[in-house]
Amino acid sequence: MSNPKCQDVVNYPINNLARIEVIVIMVISAGVGIGIMSLQTVTHVFAINGEELSSLRGGNGSQILMTNESDTHSSYSREWPNIHSNVKTDFNTNVSLPEIQETAFIHPFAVVIGNCYIGKFVLVAPTAVCRGDEGTPIHVSDYSNMQDGVILHGLETTEKGKNIDGRRYSEIGDRLMANSSQYLDGYSVFVGTNTSLAHDSMVHGPAWVGNNTFVGMKSIIFDAKVGNNVAIGISSTISNGVSIPDNKFVPPGSVILDQEEADALPLRIGSTYENTNTAVLHVNEQLAEGYNSQLNLDKLVEQREKQMEKGMLETGMSAP
Repeated sequence: MSNPKCQDVVNYPINNLARIEVIVIMVISAGVGIGIMSLQTVTHVFAINGEELSSLRGGNGSQILMTNESDTHSSYSREWPNIHSNVKTDFNTNVSLPEIQETAFIHPFAVVIGNCYIGKFVLVAPTAVCRGDEGTPIHVSDYSNMQDGVILHGLETTEKGKNIDGRRYSEIGDRLMANSSQYLDGYSVFVGTNTSLAHDSMVHGPAWVGNNTFVGMKSIIFDAKVGNNVAIGISSTISNGVSIPDNKFVPPGSVILDQEEADALPLRIGSTYENTNTAVLHVNEQLAEGYNSQLNLDKLVEQREKQMEKGMLETGMSAP
């Protein structure tokens, strides 16, 4: 016995249904083909490095776009929406675009927002995020790398124009109080030179990570300092205001929430992670250089210059 409800909905002959199925398959196939072509186009257009920002370089090999405190809008581009300014809020009244060095490479599926500095030969891999819109600024030093899924973000460093105690570090790793004369020059997140942030790791400010340090996959650093030449094993957590001394090894799966635990950690030399960072740095520097040379830079430079000129008109900035 047939279902009357089905008859109300499906009232086409069988041969027509077959035709409809064929048409649907053709449409889906065409859509997939278009999607693949679009993805290839997007990958080519959205990929970016600092050299493409040459129209606003100040003679130091980087691109800097800072808007004044009266600006309330965020600057976006249809050509590269993965890199844009933050929005003005009561805890962050400065609207900023990222500063990206010439030789850095930002993958088209990575995101860099607001007050972020990306240094020389830094590789920012697919799905990595540097979000400088709450705690600011965020600084990734030369020759470091942000692998797939890495997140850099920070708690508010100011609120309604007032500094917040302990939410920034100095460049050399001192925790800064709100009344410190160095606070304005401090960092919500600071990542040193030749440091590797492996897949799915998170550095959430206030946080400071030194030079030549390896942060293992899925590890978390929050409200903490990690010294120079440190190796952190996979799936470790470092938090609660601790400071990992230089040259230490954090075994995989460690949870370091106490300074005594941090001080008692074994040395990196002689550990299974002794040479991990050296190998990882070489790989990621090669990738950054290779991806940069693969781009059609001439076309991208022209597109970016036009967009930046438009941005300067909108923000009232003058060209250097």
